[in-house]
Amino acid sequence: MLFVDPAGDDTGPGTAERPFATLERARDAAGPGTVVELRGGTYRLTDTFRLTAAHSGVVYRAHGHGTPAQEEVVLSGGREIERWSTGDDGTHRAELPGPAPRQLYADGRRVERAATPLTDVPLVRTADGYTVEDAGPGAWTGDVEFVYRGAYPWSEGRCRVAAVTGDAHSTTITMAAPAFARATRLYHSILSWEGPDAGEFHGVDAPTSAENSPAFLTDGTFATTGTVLHYRPHRGDGASPSSTEGPKGVVAPVLETLLHAQGVSDVTFQGVTFADATWLRPSTPQGFLHYHGNGYDNGGELNTVTFAEGQGQVTVPGDVAGIPGNLLFEDCRGITLQGCRFTRLGGVGVEFKGAGAHNTVRDGEFVDIAGGGLTIGDGARDHRVENNHVHRIGLDYHGSPAVLVTGTTATVIAHNEVDDVPHNGIVVYEGRGTHVLNNLVHHTMKVLADGGGIYVSGPQGDSYESGAVLRGNVVRSTITPWNWGIYTDYGAAHVTVEANVVHTSHAPVVLTVWPPLDQVTFTGNIWDADPGEAPDGVVLAANTVLAPSELAEDARASAIIEAAGRRAT
Repeated sequence: MLFVDPAGDDTGPGTAERPFATLERARDAAGPGTVVELRGGTYRLTDTFRLTAAHSGVVYRAHGHGTPAQEEVVLSGGREIERWSTGDDGTHRAELPGPAPRQLYADGRRVERAATPLTDVPLVRTADGYTVEDAGPGAWTGDVEFVYRGAYPWSEGRCRVAAVTGDAHSTTITMAAPAFARATRLYHSILSWEGPDAGEFHGVDAPTSAENSPAFLTDGTFATTGTVLHYRPHRGDGASPSSTEGPKGVVAPVLETLLHAQGVSDVTFQGVTFADATWLRPSTPQGFLHYHGNGYDNGGELNTVTFAEGQGQVTVPGDVAGIPGNLLFEDCRGITLQGCRFTRLGGVGVEFKGAGAHNTVRDGEFVDIAGGGLTIGDGARDHRVENNHVHRIGLDYHGSPAVLVTGTTATVIAHNEVDDVPHNGIVVYEGRGTHVLNNLVHHTMKVLADGGGIYVSGPQGDSYESGAVLRGNVVRSTITPWNWGIYTDYGAAHVTVEANVVHTSHAPVVLTVWPPLDQVTFTGNIWDADPGEAPDGVVLAANTVLAPSELAEDARASAIIEAAGRRAT
C-alpha cells in the first residue's frame, strides 16, 4: 500500500508516516495489486494525470472509503485567483492564471457568466454579422459571445463577436469567422406544410442572448476581457471580503483534461472527487455549432435532409464531433469508478472512447457540469452505469444529455436517478443490446424542445433478442412543450419498451416519426394518456392508462415506482 497527501513529500517512501505528495509519484511507484490511499485535501493538478497500460491493476482510494471516516479527496484542474484590484462599482479584477475561463467558481459554487437578453434588440443580419439602429451595443467590451437557443428546437449554438463598432445612432457587430458563416448555413430549415410553423428559417436571425462583457455584469456574475477577469460577487457573499485583499476562494478551471487513461486495464477509483476542468473550443473562431446531444459541427460538409414526404427540410453536419470528456478513458478494460463525484466541469464529465470493455460507473454523482454527464462511445462493449445521480448538467451546453451511449454493445444503464436536465435525460443512439432498466428520470427537457426523458434513435440490433430493452423505468415531469416521456425516434428498430411508468409529459410516447419505427413494441406500460393508434412496425399490447393520482393505488404501478432509481449502498 502507498500513501499520498497534499502536504506530503515525493522524495519520501510513500508510507503512512511519510506519504508522497502527488498522484504521479504514486502512479510511478505502484505495481499491479497496489492500493494507493489518498489522504484528504485538494490535489491541484498542474497537468493531466495520465495512465498507460504500464499503470494497470491499481486502486486509487480515498482514505476511509466506505466508512463514516472517509476523507474528502479532490483532484482539481483549477487555479485560485489572487491579487485583485477593486473598482468603485464593486467589481473585482485580476490577471488570469491561464486561458480565459468559460466557468468560474467561488467557494465551490458556480458563478454565472454575465449575460443580457437579445430577444428585444432589433438586430438585422448581414453577411458577416448584424447591424442595429441603437448605440447601446457600442459599449460592449470583452470577449462577447452570442447564444442561439432553439436554432433548431433541439439545438443551441454559440459564436464569438469579433468586433463592435458604431456611432451615436447605430452599431455594427462583426461575428467571428468561420463560425458565423457556417452557422448561417447549418441552422437553415424550410417547412412547407400549412400552419403557423411553415416557412423558411435561419436560426442565426434571432440570437437569444449575449454573454461575457463587463457591460453585462450584475451581482454574482463574471466576464473576461483578454487576460483580465471581472467579477462582481453577491452582496454579503463569503467570497467578497475587504477590497484591500479581494475575494478569496475564487477558482478558474485551467486544465481541459483531468485524467486520460489509454490502454489501461483493471484500474479503480473509489471515493474521489474530480473537479475544476474546462473546455475552450467554443471560445475559438470556430465557435460551438451544436446540433444534437453532445454533437457539434466540426467543419465538414453540410448536408440537406428532406423529410415528411418533401414537406420539411433541415441542414445537418456531415462531420460531427462530440464535447470531450474531462475524464477520458480510451480503449480501457475493467475500469471501475465507484462512489466518485464529478463536478465543476466544463465539458462532458466522463467519456469512454474506443474499443473498451467491462467498464463500470457506480454509486457516483455527476453535478454542476457545463456539458453532459457521461458518454460511452463507438466500439464499447459490456459497460455498466448503475446507481448514480446525474443532475444539474448541461448548464452551458443545453442540448447535452445526462447519459449518452452510441455505437455500443450490451451496455446496461440501471437504477440511476436523472433529473434537472435541459434536454434529454438518457440517450441511446444506434447500437446493439442496450438495456435501460429501473431508472428514475424526472424534470428533464427544461430548456430545449423535441426530446424526452429517455430518447432512443436508430437500429438497436437485428432482432428483438439483440435489440434494446427499456424496462421498469419511471419517467415523469418532462418540462417544455413538444416532448415525450419515452421518445423512440429516427428509425428506431428492434426496441422493447416494457413495464415502465410514464406520466406528466406532453405525451407519454411517440409512435409516428421519420424515418418510421420498425419492430418497436410497447407492452405492459402504465401511462397517463392514450398514445393513439399504432402505425405499421409498432406494437401496442396490454398497456394501461392511469391518471397520476391513481398510481399510488395501483399495485403494479407502485411496485415499478418503488423499484426504480437509486438503491442504498
